[in-house]
Amino acid sequence: ISISVFPPSSACIGRYILNMQITSCGHTYQRCLGDFYVLFFVSFPDDPVYMDNQAHREEYVLNEHGILYEGVHKHITSRPWHFGQFEDGILDICLKILDMGASYHHGSDRDHCWRNDPVHVSMVVNHMISSHTTNSIMKIPENNDYLKGTKPFSWNGSVPILQQWYNGRCRPVRYGYCGSLASVMCTVMRCLGIPSRVVTNFCFPCSIENPLGINEIFDCTGKNLCGKDKLWRYHCWNESWMARRDLNQCCGDWQCLDPTPLETGRGSACSGPTWVRSIREGELDLDYDGHHMFSRVNSNYVGWLSQNNGKKTKFFCDAWPCGQHLITKSVGSEQFEDITGAYKYELGSVKNKEAYYRAYRRIHPGYCNASNCHIERELSSLKNPFLSDSGINMRLKMANCPMYGEDVQLHWLLENLRSENKNLKFNLCAQIITYSGCPMDQFWKDSVNVTLGPREVKKIPLCISYSQYGPYLCDHNIMKVVAVSDPECGEVLMVSRDIVINRPPVIVKLLSQPRLKVPCTAEISFCNPLQEDMKNCVMTLEGCGLFKEPMTIDLGTLASNQQARTIVEFTPYRLGSHRLLANFGCHKF
Repeated sequence: ISISVFPPSSACIGRYILNMQITSCGHTYQRCLGDFYVLFFVSFPDDPVYMDNQAHREEYVLNEHGILYEGVHKHITSRPWHFGQFEDGILDICLKILDMGASYHHGSDRDHCWRNDPVHVSMVVNHMISSHTTNSIMKIPENNDYLKGTKPFSWNGSVPILQQWYNGRCRPVRYGYCGSLASVMCTVMRCLGIPSRVVTNFCFPCSIENPLGINEIFDCTGKNLCGKDKLWRYHCWNESWMARRDLNQCCGDWQCLDPTPLETGRGSACSGPTWVRSIREGELDLDYDGHHMFSRVNSNYVGWLSQNNGKKTKFFCDAWPCGQHLITKSVGSEQFEDITGAYKYELGSVKNKEAYYRAYRRIHPGYCNASNCHIERELSSLKNPFLSDSGINMRLKMANCPMYGEDVQLHWLLENLRSENKNLKFNLCAQIITYSGCPMDQFWKDSVNVTLGPREVKKIPLCISYSQYGPYLCDHNIMKVVAVSDPECGEVLMVSRDIVINRPPVIVKLLSQPRLKVPCTAEISFCNPLQEDMKNCVMTLEGCGLFKEPMTIDLGTLASNQQARTIVEFTPYRLGSHRLLANFGCHKF
């Protein structure tokens, strides 16, 4: 007997058991024929996750290889990530996640009726990634303390994280960061058949008091002081494609889901799903958490100088606006795609201002009937004055692209826009900044007297040696360099630059042609570029379809300029395109 099952598009996703009942001669027999899974189907026009573009289906559902974008907006770095949604056991783990999170919205999961709606499924998955109190998949370290777990940046893929959570009785895996959280969510959503991708937003504001404003405070040396607001250098979230029946959408579109719990003033919570188009239009009443998502790509930046007498003064600076660069992996390519235009209109355009005014009235109830001019006057009073208003232009320009162990070389460019002399005293400093905007150690300070003639342009070289920043960098590869004028000189001027220190490369070389179920060898090499020993060196290897579980190699101590070469053997167990990832760690990073 051949049996074909045709589940309707309204069927709930999950694991089904197929039983057969036979009645013969007055006796009834039951036999289990087996089980099968029902998932969302991206190729079926009646399915709420339907996509009509085959290349997009292959990228956002079938592709197991992703790229995470990190760094700062002027220096974007990338690293590969294994989603691994088709690895053995991952589907059962994803369905377990739905079981554990079922009570989040519905109190009971007895009828399973919500499992045919990608909106509710995405909300449950979003909540389970890191917001669930006891059974969330992953935790974020508090105060950057991860001694009791795995370093957040050492993960290469989602599969080990999901397996560790499942095998550990559904207890949170320690530790992750926004990139790993968004990537794990992307794995779960793709595994369930929902098209998904990871998005990175550079200059991401996290403000508790003012949703549309971010404040950073500096002292007279240029040191960034730890305040309530944080300006994340980058932040990753997830986008999933679905038709929102709750919004009367007949066709699918991208919905924003942020699984990282962020402080909102009413406690920490994840966000979404939020229709991306509603963020761009400022239509915040339409959707879940629309005001949070809008503020994260449209906040104003304000810098303050805190003086010894407790007085705070606004800087004259050219601040990079928040949320001006949002990117994701391109379809069928290793390059990134700029999707900023999907979240906001061009800065300063008529549509951009209209959307901002519309959102401002909804975020600030006191302005619900205010005119556009009234709101614009209020915004102008909050913004930083521009450097050009003071008659000075300044910027810090990189003279090299430093790697770990190399000195940082900068050019400080100053231009006098006026026809009179300018005599200024500047304090300069550098300090470590975490990706989430937490200021760490200030390790370098200097002061410079600058004289500029009428309309003069001057270039001043700056150098920060590895011996100065090396002992402080640790796992955080971002530093902030600031030049701020002495308040006694009059107007307070500031220029700053975030600098990314690149990690040394790990080189992977295949020594034989990979074939299914045939042993293959590869050479992994790494060279210590420092003028000192690297201790506790560990190499972690991972590859979907290549390794059943990650391989860890203890390299011990590497002397200065010593090269470590390791030959590894693996047996490909699945056809397809595979990627071997190698991650190096030591006591330095």
